[in-house]
Amino acid sequence: MRGTRGKRIGTAVSATAGALAACGLAFAPTAAAVTPGTATITADCGSYGGGEATLTATQNGTAATFTLSTSAMTAPVALGQDSIVSTLTLVKAGGGTSVFSGTKNPAMAVGDPLSVGPLSGTVASGDSLEAYGGSLKMTVFGFITITCTATGPQSPGPFVFD
Repeated sequence: MRGTRGKRIGTAVSATAGALAACGLAFAPTAAAVTPGTATITADCGSYGGGEATLTATQNGTAATFTLSTSAMTAPVALGQDSIVSTLTLVKAGGGTSVFSGTKNPAMAVGDPLSVGPLSGTVASGDSLEAYGGSLKMTVFGFITITCTATGPQSPGPFVFD
């Protein structure tokens, strides 16, 4: 009897240790990170205006998102939540581009600061992305297209992904 009881306790302890180890892995933070987390650009949006804007980046493995916000441009009309189709194209340091897109935006009243995102895309470890040379294209109401381009390099520098 003692051998069986000891075996059951040993099995229970092993199972508990395995479950705790699995929980530890499930709650372990992801190693992926992008630096810097935010950058500032100055954008020209043609007849729609322009000015300083903030790009915020996040990374989870190969998935990345960008959010753009600016008080230099405001909503000319009331805009519903998730009503702007946006495509952000960033330039890769080694050549080529990366595209982040989506229809995410908060609801905005007339005169509210413009905000779009998170816009989703994929990145590879070591990617270095810059807004200068790329563009942000926003389509409102399905027929009004606004294209913004950075007028110089972003500050403090390009987004570098783990």
